[in-house]
Amino acid sequence: MSNYPQILKVLVGSHAHGLATPESDYDYRAVFVQPTSEILGLGSKPVSNQWIEGDVDNTAYEVGHFLFLATKSNPTILETFVAPRIDPRTYSVPLGASLPDTGSVLRDLFPYVWDSHAALNAFTGYGYNQRKKFLDNKDNRANKYAVAWLRTLILAHELFTEGTMTLDLTGHPEFERLYEWKYGMWRLGEVMDVTDTWVKKVYEAFDKHEKKTPDLKKVNGFLFDVRRAFWS
Repeated sequence: MSNYPQILKVLVGSHAHGLATPESDYDYRAVFVQPTSEILGLGSKPVSNQWIEGDVDNTAYEVGHFLFLATKSNPTILETFVAPRIDPRTYSVPLGASLPDTGSVLRDLFPYVWDSHAALNAFTGYGYNQRKKFLDNKDNRANKYAVAWLRTLILAHELFTEGTMTLDLTGHPEFERLYEWKYGMWRLGEVMDVTDTWVKKVYEAFDKHEKKTPDLKKVNGFLFDVRRAFWS
C-alpha cells in the first residue's frame, strides 16, 4: 500500500459474517485519499484502487472512485459502509481540521449513495456470478460460492426491506444453513431451491419498497470537502 492517508478501514469476509474458522483469512477494505494537488497536476495519474493479497487481503479504494462505485450500488462497496470498523488510531494520519472523522461522515452517506434499480441488478448479477461458480465448482470451492450466493441474496432483501445491511449473520434464521453449506453439508437440489426462494423474496421486496436514487448533491458535497481538506 502507498502512504496515501486512509480515512476508513473495515473488516469484511467470513470474520465479519460470523462464519470464520481458525483457517479463515482476514479480509479488509479501506478508503484512501489521493492529494488533490496530485490529481490536478500536469501529467497526473489518478489512482483508483490498491490491493495486497495473501494471508491478509487488503483492498483499498480512492475516495472518488469509491463513491462512484457506491452510486452504482456495487455490493462490495456498499458492504464497506456497514462493515465493522477498524480503530482509526491504528491506521490513519492526521485529517483535515474541517473533517475530524472523515470515515464516520463517509459511512453516514450510506442512505444517500445507492440506487434501487442499480442495486437490484448489481446484487442479483453478483448472485448469478456466484451461482455459476458454484455449479462449475470453480477451484473446487463450491461450498464457498454456495454461501456467497445465499448471503448476497439475504443482504439484498434486507437492503430493500430495511434500507440497510447486516454483515454479521449469526442471528439470522439462515445462519445455521450457511454454516452447514460452508462445511459441505448441502445437496444440489437444496441449494437451488433455497436460493430460488430468496431470489423471489428479493424481487418481492424490491417491488414493495419506495424506489430511490443517489443524492448526488450530498455525495459531491462530501467529496468536495475531502478534496479541499486533503489538498496536499
